[in-house]
Amino acid sequence: MDLTGENLVGDEPVKGEGATFRAVNPATGAELEPPFREADGPTVDRALRGTQAVFPAFAATPPEVRAGFLRGIAEEIEALGQDLLDRAHAETALPPARLESERARTVSQLRLFASLLDEGSWVEARIDPGDPARAPVPRPDIRRMLVPLGPVAVFAASNFPFAFSVAGGDTAAALAAGCPVVCKAHPAHPGTSELAARAVGRAARGARLEPHIFSLVHGWSHEPGLALARHPLTRAVAFTGSRKGGRALLDEAAARPVPIPVYAEMGSVNPVFLLPAALAERCDAIAEGLAQSITLGVGQYCTNPGVVVGVRGEGLDRLRRGLAERLGAMAPGAMLHARLGEAYAAGLERARGRGALVLTVPATPPTAARAGAALLGTYAARFTSDAEWQEEIFGPASLVVEARNVAELTRVAESLEGQLTASIHGTPEELATHAALVDVLRRKAGRLIFNGYPTGVEVGHAMQHGGPYPATTDPRSTSVGTASIARFLRPVCYQDFPDPALPAALRNRNVLGIWRRVNGELTKDDVRPAA
Repeated sequence: MDLTGENLVGDEPVKGEGATFRAVNPATGAELEPPFREADGPTVDRALRGTQAVFPAFAATPPEVRAGFLRGIAEEIEALGQDLLDRAHAETALPPARLESERARTVSQLRLFASLLDEGSWVEARIDPGDPARAPVPRPDIRRMLVPLGPVAVFAASNFPFAFSVAGGDTAAALAAGCPVVCKAHPAHPGTSELAARAVGRAARGARLEPHIFSLVHGWSHEPGLALARHPLTRAVAFTGSRKGGRALLDEAAARPVPIPVYAEMGSVNPVFLLPAALAERCDAIAEGLAQSITLGVGQYCTNPGVVVGVRGEGLDRLRRGLAERLGAMAPGAMLHARLGEAYAAGLERARGRGALVLTVPATPPTAARAGAALLGTYAARFTSDAEWQEEIFGPASLVVEARNVAELTRVAESLEGQLTASIHGTPEELATHAALVDVLRRKAGRLIFNGYPTGVEVGHAMQHGGPYPATTDPRSTSVGTASIARFLRPVCYQDFPDPALPAALRNRNVLGIWRRVNGELTKDDVRPAA
């Protein structure tokens, strides 16, 4: 399938005047064709003006039409077949099996959002019917629901070329909400991004929707992304990447004359706490599970377990030995792009410079192309005295923190920054007797895991993928699962409107058949107006 290398404003290739760059195969270092053109200011402006022009009509589109559109995107992505997988493999060096699995996740989450639109309760309709006879003051008729925010800027992530990229979860949630999207492709996989963007465009045509509900812009430098965040027509930003990048977007959005929300997922060390009885009962199994989790995808997951905390003793000693042996035996793997490989090597060096104990290091030093697993160690007193110990090393590395006792283990938890996840390995009895630790971790993380590992994020209705800053910029939101649609909606209240003038979700007759909260009670019944 031919690639143009151009930005796509709607479904139209736009050359613009930006500089060009090429994707690079991270496994071989070979540059890939074609060259891609960075979006200049006029191209970004044109894309956002296009989305704003079609926003009112798209926001008013019946949910069943948007549901069909999302299903159409899923079908178009599947129809790309091997071409999509081959290009993604060439640009990321991710194994074919991993890419097939991620593609399946991507189309599944598109269909999951379609089913959410079919069900309809995502609008959160609330109705307090008026009561003109109430004394001493009549009660007005108040009806509230969620409506779309407006054009959304979505930033694709490097480590998930499908699921957190052009047609990934952020795009699916925004389109489901009725918000047009301008997506900033990740420069490490621009060809994969163009293929996915064209699939979105074909699905829009198939659903008879305006093509400007979706545009794709490229950028090797930071400027196109900053231009998206600054533009007065952008109404929200969704980002997955580094703390530096997310913070830059947050600051830009806050400095605007009219600030906008930035939903940035910026990483986490995802601590794993090991209680003594669990180590005594299944130390080897925990070591094996941790080794697999640390090295999954060459450690390039935002939920990689970067810190492991246990209490001094034979159990922790055995865990360290077993984990070091397993990590030391694992072959190096290709990083997603050269900058990540360089950052991984630099992160290991900084940890050593702080005095980290080296429990195992890669057989060959990390390079820009390949990285091997590393295990480092330190003591709880050091870890809690310097926040730099919490620096995320993005790659197949973890830090074992030794606490003298359970009280010190809890102090480690108290010292943590905000996290995406926190895991506890223990017996049910230990979980009950360590309620203080659980309470601390509940305040620190968005997802608590018992006797499991943080890698692997289920896409569903109940998933929370977000946490207190700096894991994310808004701990009230998630970037995975159907609850993520709320990021791109805002509440609107109608007071004393005549029934025919109300949106369908708020009328007396429940024509949509959805769950609504009427006088505080969930019901699908019609509303009986006051006499």
